[in-house]
Amino acid sequence: MLRVSLIIPAYNEQERIADCLRNAIIQTVPAHEILVVDNKSTDNTVQEVERVMEQYPDAPVRLLHQNAEQGLVPTRNFGFDHATGDVLGRFDADCMLRPDWVEQVSALFEHNPQAMGATGPVTYYDMPAKQFSLRSDDSVRRHTFRAEHNEVLLFGSNMAIRATAWQQIRNSVCRDEADIMHEDIDLSLHLLSADLATVYSKHMVCSISARRMDTSFSSFIAYMKRFKHTFEAHPDHRRKRKSEHVLIAAYPALHTLYPLYRKYLDHMDINPAERMWMRERINFDIDDQWFD
Repeated sequence: MLRVSLIIPAYNEQERIADCLRNAIIQTVPAHEILVVDNKSTDNTVQEVERVMEQYPDAPVRLLHQNAEQGLVPTRNFGFDHATGDVLGRFDADCMLRPDWVEQVSALFEHNPQAMGATGPVTYYDMPAKQFSLRSDDSVRRHTFRAEHNEVLLFGSNMAIRATAWQQIRNSVCRDEADIMHEDIDLSLHLLSADLATVYSKHMVCSISARRMDTSFSSFIAYMKRFKHTFEAHPDHRRKRKSEHVLIAAYPALHTLYPLYRKYLDHMDINPAERMWMRERINFDIDDQWFD
């Protein structure tokens, strides 16, 4: 199978990085390597990563430090440049991979030589109705998260890119020093401009936090404008539908529900990230080789 490197940019993620790493380690097919790229965190992110590394000494976890500049783009690029796998998986430090994520990604790229980038649907581990959320997200990404000719746009919380494709576009991706764009969409459009195909797989599933919905409406709208800014930086590309309209419409309900559900989880002393894929791990009957 193709070797899959996992790249996790991290800045002040002490609350969830340990859960994220455990989900990345305990997979049906082990990752080739798991690179946590710390970007000058001021909390205990580094200590949490080191604690997991001590707990799983045989797991291929490496802690890298990108201290040259602050920002997601340079931190992501640093991780991609240091990865040695055939496929580079990229997700956030508060994301929880489904237990067969590495297996699905490796198989996807192996069976489709034309695929240079891939993405899939997500659900929210800290919100109720997770299956409904997954089906809804799958529908949105199938029908609206696309460029002009129905090309797939990659989602940074759940994406992978072939290493050879990254080498082709690494010097052209936007630096976005003003921090006004979506780096994942920018990367997607650079792939498409280089005639490198992106694909979508409903089997490539990740669980993310809904914490973005806990921001103010003005902050959320500013974040949604990143879609517009990214496409303005790529005048050769267009899109027929705007995914942000769906997200803006869902904001009031999710903004109200998120803190209420968080209070419920805290009251019940439930770690939603730890619980998210528990049933799947049992069903997959994963041999947890790292405990041997």
